[in-house]
Amino acid sequence: MQLYVSSGIKPAILGNNSDKAPSAAMTHHILKATKETVHLGGFSHLLEPALTVDSGDTVDVETYTGYYLYDKAPPEFLTSAFLDICQNLPPERKVATGPHLLTGPIYVREAEPGDVLEVKLEAISPSLPVGFNAIRTGWGALPHQFHQPALRFIPLNLEDNIAEFPKGSGIKIPLKPFFGILGVATTEALRNSIPPGHYGGNIDNQELQAGSKIFLPIFVPGALFSIGDGHSAQGDGEVNVTAIETSMNGKIHLKLRKNLPLTMPIAETPTDIITMGFGQTLDEALELALKNMINFLERFINLSPEDAYVLCSLAVNFRITQVVNSPQKGVHGMLPKSILPREFSFSQEAE
Repeated sequence: MQLYVSSGIKPAILGNNSDKAPSAAMTHHILKATKETVHLGGFSHLLEPALTVDSGDTVDVETYTGYYLYDKAPPEFLTSAFLDICQNLPPERKVATGPHLLTGPIYVREAEPGDVLEVKLEAISPSLPVGFNAIRTGWGALPHQFHQPALRFIPLNLEDNIAEFPKGSGIKIPLKPFFGILGVATTEALRNSIPPGHYGGNIDNQELQAGSKIFLPIFVPGALFSIGDGHSAQGDGEVNVTAIETSMNGKIHLKLRKNLPLTMPIAETPTDIITMGFGQTLDEALELALKNMINFLERFINLSPEDAYVLCSLAVNFRITQVVNSPQKGVHGMLPKSILPREFSFSQEAE
């Protein structure tokens, strides 16, 4: 088995290294995307872990996107490792019919159902100077008006951190990279990667950029966390079904929380607390995001339910996350930390 090490006291082995002795020292791992360390189309607790870590470890993680359209891609979109994945991915790594190629799962020692996994996104950057956008028949916010499939590869100016679209228009989109999918396995043997839910998954929240954290409820031993679906730029709503889909590298810090009972993901950025709601309609998604924010304000800010409800109307911004990950639409609520009476960090509160 090949060894990948960047720094730290202990080596990181790609594959199931669950026989590694526990240690209080933090280890830094490098998880490359290969046909042995990625999976396609969904989540499953039956998958062999790509990596085993301890709470507190960090991971440099590589992700690829565009599995189903690699044969239409320009040369700059392709690497030898990505081609090997597309042409030789083992059947057991093909989980469900979703389009997403995910790196993982990562097994976290001592993680048990009822715990929470804190994922800090320390760095996120495109690995290739090109991404794509696709219109898919029957998908998107206007499937009847825009029903013809269309595929566009969009160059990325990584030096100036912009993408011009349409080409020659002078319209320059700032690159704000994030991972669309951050999720854990559940007790379901097979779960499609398209809809988000209480496990995280295909959240597609553009606020989750470098410097943010997401807290995910854990449902199976080891958490089995997977990551992917890199986006270089996306508007709230992701209305035509895709963003600038991009192969992406990142650095993540994984930490177990044993005393933080959550039933839905919650996130923290340098400026905001973010609650999420997913439902078959935007009304349902908004209601859940609102209830989750009220619950947060009750528990951590010690407000009454009614005062929390009023504060949400006065100061919390509810935004459409995405409308295209059928059957779940998403809404997120953003509470500015600056309005709170004391400096607040969700992770500190969770200690």
